[in-house]
Amino acid sequence: MNHVAIMKKTWGLLPKILSGAKRIESRWYQTKHLPWGKIKAGDTVYFKNSGEPVTVSAEVKEVLTFANLTPPKIYQILTKYYRLDGIDSSQFNYFFELFKNKKYCLLIFLKDPKIIPPFEINKTGFGAMSAWITVNNIDTIRTALPGGSKAVMRRSVKPL
Repeated sequence: MNHVAIMKKTWGLLPKILSGAKRIESRWYQTKHLPWGKIKAGDTVYFKNSGEPVTVSAEVKEVLTFANLTPPKIYQILTKYYRLDGIDSSQFNYFFELFKNKKYCLLIFLKDPKIIPPFEINKTGFGAMSAWITVNNIDTIRTALPGGSKAVMRRSVKPL
């Protein structure tokens, strides 16, 4: 499977992924959302900042899932993994407050992050606010950069 993780640019996470300071991508939810149940070791995650092209990829090394979370369980997860998630100790309380009422957590361990030639994606059918997209093949949603070569986009794709 291929995945596109859409990141909050102001958090500056793509450089942390590339440098190895962020070796886990975490996703925290109230209800189960993609990539819950759809991501596994060996998959590829493509990363992009919101409003920008895809520029980074990494392979999934391992996935941990946590359900029925409570604030104490979230505190334990963050305490164990916050550094691998690229969170500085000065940011710990901010992220605990942000996540403390979530019910589900995915920890996606990354390996071999790299810069890739940039490309846009077509989010049609996935929802304009989607923060994660899962497809069998990235070429089904890959499009050319504006002013670039012909798009590789295929016919409409239904979300998985």
